[in-house]
Amino acid sequence: MRQKLPPLNALRIFEVAARAGSYSAAAKELNLTHGAVSRQIAILEEWLGQPLFFRDGQSMAASPHARALAREITAAFDHIADAAERYGKSRHLKVIRVSASATVAMRWLIPQLPSFAERCPDVDVRVSTVMSTEAALRGSFDMAIRREVPSSGQYQTWPLFRESNTVIASPALILRSGVKTVEQLSNETWLTSETRPGDWEAWVKAAGCPTLRANRTLRFDHFFVTLQAVSDALGFGIGPFPTLEADCASGRLQTPFPELRSLGSTYYALISHDADKPIHMRAFIDWLQSVSADIETSPGS
Repeated sequence: MRQKLPPLNALRIFEVAARAGSYSAAAKELNLTHGAVSRQIAILEEWLGQPLFFRDGQSMAASPHARALAREITAAFDHIADAAERYGKSRHLKVIRVSASATVAMRWLIPQLPSFAERCPDVDVRVSTVMSTEAALRGSFDMAIRREVPSSGQYQTWPLFRESNTVIASPALILRSGVKTVEQLSNETWLTSETRPGDWEAWVKAAGCPTLRANRTLRFDHFFVTLQAVSDALGFGIGPFPTLEADCASGRLQTPFPELRSLGSTYYALISHDADKPIHMRAFIDWLQSVSADIETSPGS
């Protein structure tokens, strides 16, 4: 593996040069001479067997190929720095890294974090997001929040909440459409997500109208895109609760039939059995469990 690695010093200088935009900017950031930067880039280009920069006037600019490589190198360096911070002997920062699907992170977890910050103001919670279609647990994290529990037995898990789904729409669309009954939805546009197949079918069945279908359907790849389309009044969607409670409380969304619900996925918290569990991590676990215990599963109106 070591024989396959490019020269690490050349990689470091290349990453700065590609990010900074020129040899001169990299030299200034790294406190090196222009020539030193140029020599290291040349070493890396020779190792890769192709040029990475081209002359643009008086400067050297990164090629599209080099910018793509630099993005991956940056991510790798970030991962190394993260691991060094986590496993280093001197740990001045109290950091908790949470990986969650994008919608749950943005709509449920992050709005809750101020209450944890009040409880533990010296702890830094860093949230990273993944697509809900990514089944594998990748990346560096202390805790993951997922819809499915891995079968490997590697993780300690507990349920946070089970979603209940109902129709959501923007207040403007509800006012404009004049929808009052479930049957009237057949004249409207239904918005669906590839990551949540069958949501509409499950809801109309729960509402007692299993054969009801839409006048028109628009499908998006991810739910947070569908959610934006709902907010922009493109049509009616099916939304999960308690994830969208804050959106309803703020008036951004409304639920025309809040009492009609279908059950959705259960979300779980996962922590590796081998992970360190310092005091601040245990405090976060206790806080998260208290939040999930307080969840009201009925959708907002």
